[in-house]
Amino acid sequence: MAGILLVSYPVTEGARFDRAYYTDTHMPLVKEKWGPLGLTDALALFPDDDAPAAVAVAVLTFTDGAVRDAAMSAPVAAEVFGDVPNFTTISPAAQRLTG
Repeated sequence: MAGILLVSYPVTEGARFDRAYYTDTHMPLVKEKWGPLGLTDALALFPDDDAPAAVAVAVLTFTDGAVRDAAMSAPVAAEVFGDVPNFTTISPAAQRLTG
């Protein structure tokens, strides 16, 4: 079964979130760094409703849960996580799922 990482950026009053940077720079970085480690798909989703719980949600799909966990612990993960302050002041919430 696929290992999924769901990363959400909760609505936070006064927070900064640069959607253009997120889609144009951060998500390609995620694919570049984790693609060789088993990332098979990466989606950036944005809410349609007027009172969203999150400003953005990423759905990252890996070949399986063990591969996902290994990618998150790999040295390149520091580059992915280290890029977050470049587009937001929100602390992301991550959830590991199997599907």
